[in-house]
Amino acid sequence: MDTREVLTKYYEYANAGDWNRWCDLFAEDQVMDEQLAGHIEGLSKLRSMMAGMGDMYRVFKNEPVHFIVDADGEKAAAVSHLTAVSAGSGKAIEAEVMNFFRIVDGKIVYMANYHDTVPFQVLSQV
Repeated sequence: MDTREVLTKYYEYANAGDWNRWCDLFAEDQVMDEQLAGHIEGLSKLRSMMAGMGDMYRVFKNEPVHFIVDADGEKAAAVSHLTAVSAGSGKAIEAEVMNFFRIVDGKIVYMANYHDTVPFQVLSQV
């Protein structure tokens, strides 16, 4: 898979709630800097973290708006809009998101995301 295909699958699997296939897009030694979850190293840690994703949200959609892929195809950025509903509070979350990716041999080896954290405060409200 080339970088653009990896990005397309990343959002397709997330929006389908298919977290196993979503995790398959990452390298075994992946590193992620996730704004809410922190620094995550290794695919097994990522898989265990994502196993509970379906319990956090009644609705989760992260729709890509724009992809930027560098000339060598290793680095990419994606702008997206996230719409979700918290399973705990039932409150809506709307956020603009920017993700940075480094993709090598068709696998995500590094990812960082950036977004407004205020809309996600509803996750701690019951």
